[in-house]
This record gives sequence, structure tokens and C-alpha cells, in this order.
Amino acid sequence: MLYLKEANLEDIEQEYLFITGMPKEENGFMNPDSGCTRAEFENRILPGFMDKARGIGLKEGRVPETSFFLWEGDNLVGMFKLRHYLTEGLANGAGHVGYGIAREHRGRGYATEGLRLAIEKARGIIPEEEIYMSVRKGNPASLRVQLKNGAYIHHEDEDHLYTRVKKS
Repeated sequence: MLYLKEANLEDIEQEYLFITGMPKEENGFMNPDSGCTRAEFENRILPGFMDKARGIGLKEGRVPETSFFLWEGDNLVGMFKLRHYLTEGLANGAGHVGYGIAREHRGRGYATEGLRLAIEKARGIIPEEEIYMSVRKGNPASLRVQLKNGAYIHHEDEDHLYTRVKKS
């Protein structure tokens, strides 16, 4: 059974291993904390995830963002970031939801089910009528995940497709 769980201290070891095991950037999923030390994760990064969810200590122009880890039983398989509302930059860029699945767990439907769960969470958090997402044109697997979850392609630019899912 798959479920999303907000970043927390209880699961710090598995969360740390997940974050350090994901590259800094891959297919549009940004992980600036890749390669951090255990102490950095415990003292700065994980508390930062939890603060961002509450809107504490946000940098200029940033919005609250909840980091959810995707679990299958006791195994952490992915991460979903849910931005609580949109700025102009987010509306024209990354949108509400970003996600990444650990390489060893890809191709098994985790992203599709995880995004379904993230969309459920988003419906109760975001004020907009649609859930905004984006995908690099070179990432057809992620586009399929979004389309399977009811997304439609809203527009595109040279590098990205911008998708939307109706909130209701």
C-alpha cells in the first residue's frame, strides 16, 4: 500500500538516505540537498522542510511548500513537493507539484499513484481552481504520469509542457 507522509523527524534516517541518494537535478526534479552530510540534514535541511510547510523563514518570493515522502510499507520510494499557492513565476513555470521517484523504484507505477495522492492533498490546500504542473519535453514518462491523473496540456514552450488538473 502506497501513502504520502509529510517530512518528519521520526523517519529521519530513511529521509536522509533518500535525499542523499537522489541527484541534484534530474528530469526537472531539483534536489539541492543531494550529497549533504547527516548533520546538515538533521540540523538544517529537515527542519527547513518542516518550516516551509508552515510558511516559516521563507525567502523573498517563495511560498509555503509541503514535502511529502512516498512510502510503500516501510520503504521510502519517492518525494512530492506541494506548493500551497502560486506566484506569477510558479504559474508560468513549475506550478504546484514537483516529484521524483528513486531510480531503483521507477517504472512500477509509483509516480502515477503518488501523484494521485498528491493531487488529493492539493485539492484541500491550494486556492486555485486547477493544479498546475510542468514537465520537460524530454521526459515522456512523467508526462504520461500526469495525463493518467487527469491532466491536460495547457500550453508549451521550447523546453516544457505545462499541464493542469481540474481541482474538483
